[in-house]
Amino acid sequence: MSTAIDDDLWSAVGDPTRRRMLDLLLADGGGTATTLSRQLPVTRQAVAKHLGVLDRVGLVHVTPTGRERRYDVDEAQLARAIAQLSAVGATWDARLQRIKRIAERVQRSKQG
Repeated sequence: MSTAIDDDLWSAVGDPTRRRMLDLLLADGGGTATTLSRQLPVTRQAVAKHLGVLDRVGLVHVTPTGRERRYDVDEAQLARAIAQLSAVGATWDARLQRIKRIAERVQRSKQG
């Protein structure tokens, strides 16, 4: 099975602050920009911008709650991201195994 890589998705999760935000949202069962900013070394405005990026790639969904917006992780999109990462990892594992076999053949030919 081939999994297409979504560059926008990986650009979004490539930022350590956004990864930490996803961790916090998962651990807390969701949250707002205000609650997240209390747990991160960035301003509420910066948190809101990061949440906008996560929202655009579908990793969170937003529910208005009074004056705030509540963010929850979209588990289906997160599962898609994990599947992509697994596919990339498997591809690189296979490549590295081929390189190892070539290096071992070269080493054996030098010894023999």
